Parts: sequence; structure tokens; C-alpha cells
Amino acid sequence: MYLAIDVGGTKTLVAALTNEGVIKEEIRFPTPQDYDEFLRQLADTVAQLSTDDFKACGIGIPGIIDHKHGIGLDFGHLPWHDVHVLKDVEHIAKCPVVLENDAKMAALSESMMAKQYSRVLYVTISTGIGIGYVVDREIVPELSSNEGGHMLLEHQGKYRRWEDFAAGSAIVKQFGKPMYEINDQHTLRIVARNIALGMINLIALLTPDVIVIGGSVGTHYEKYRAYLDEYLQKYDNPMITLPKIKAAERPEKAVIYGCYDLAKHVYGKHQ
Repeated sequence: MYLAIDVGGTKTLVAALTNEGVIKEEIRFPTPQDYDEFLRQLADTVAQLSTDDFKACGIGIPGIIDHKHGIGLDFGHLPWHDVHVLKDVEHIAKCPVVLENDAKMAALSESMMAKQYSRVLYVTISTGIGIGYVVDREIVPELSSNEGGHMLLEHQGKYRRWEDFAAGSAIVKQFGKPMYEINDQHTLRIVARNIALGMINLIALLTPDVIVIGGSVGTHYEKYRAYLDEYLQKYDNPMITLPKIKAAERPEKAVIYGCYDLAKHVYGKHQ
């Protein structure tokens, strides 16, 4: 069995998966603002699982990671800084642990579902915006600390971070409702335009074969798909080839499956 932990800005999902990658158990809990309280709740949650003998664990966290020392340096919308995530989770899980940015974990998972493409760019649009870039089923290490949601873009006459006007939290702030409650076409057009502003820059820089959109906003991709295509075509130029864009196959659990994929890749063959 493998343990997978998806730490989000608002909720944490813990799952136990078989050697074949089938989820057997899953438990969610609200992500505490205090890191020590998070560790206590994580330990309680893992203890509730019927399995306590794991080959390995994968954990996906938001923000920037010191991979060499297993430290979460900054967590974006969570007020945690410089915490020893790898060591702390190893103590709780009692097995080897792999630590990676959540968007990179999700990118790895979705690349396994889109094997006809070599270069897969995953864009998760939830509380914030994160990106993961996978080439031939391998997370690109040179981009392991990339925070695409923090790109500075001109928006309404000011330079702002992309996620500050296009992420799920920004949508709630601007329109007073979450993405799943939005259906009017005028609002959906604005949402699509704001997403396209950052996406066209990622396309120019990374030249992906496919872009997979995930996260809570990505779950509703079909609502604004036509508008996003329209805006990307508007920003298109002869030097840029627009890739295929698709919704995530497993938008709510892409990180969990990515945690499993990476943990099995690193530790499964040694068992």
C-alpha cells in the first residue's frame, strides 16, 4: 500500500492506495492555519486508516520547496514558512516519503493519462494558480520551483500577479460567488480572459504539446472553454503554436495520484 497526502490551501486529502494505484480509503480535513496543528490532525487522520504498513508516501504541498533538505519554504496562501515537511511526515507515516509541489504532482499524474503527448503543462486554478511541466513522464527539475501564478501581468492598467485576478479566490472576491455557481456568459467571458492572459505567456515560454487545466476552476472548464479558445486565438501570433487544451481527467484527485506515481517510481522498485 502507498500513502498519498494532498495539502491544499483550504483542505487536506489523505488516501491509501494499493500497489496498482487504486484508492482504498480517503479522508479529508480542513487545513489548519497553524502548522503544528496540521501535523496533529494529519497524525490522527493517518491513524484512522485501516492500513498502517505503507511502502512509501508521497506528499504534495503548495509553494516553494528546498528539495535537498525536505523543507517547505513558503506555502502561498498558508502562513507556513521553513518547516521540515519531509522529516515530519516520515515520523507520522513511518515509511519513506517523497515531497513535491502539488501542481507538479498533479502534472505527473495527468501526463500518465495523456501519454500521446511528450510535453504536458498542467495548470491548476484553485485558491491560487500553480503549474507543473512534465516531459516524457518526468517532472522537469529546472522548473521545480516555478510559481506560474506569481507572474506579473498587466491587468486593468496595473501590474498584478496572475493568481490575484484569475484564481478561484479572486473570482469569489470579484463576483461574490465561487466558480461552480457562475453560469452567466458575461462573467464566464471575463474569467476566460483573465486565464488567457497568463496562459499565452506560458505557451510562448514552454511550448507544450498539451495544456491540462485542473483545480476547482478547472473542474468547470467546459463552461468557459469556447471563450478561452477565443481569447487565445486573439493573442496568437505566427511565432506561437497553440497547443491542445483539455480538462484534467481527475481534477479533484490529480495530486493524490501524482503522489502515488512519484512514490512508487522512487521507492516501489526497491521493495
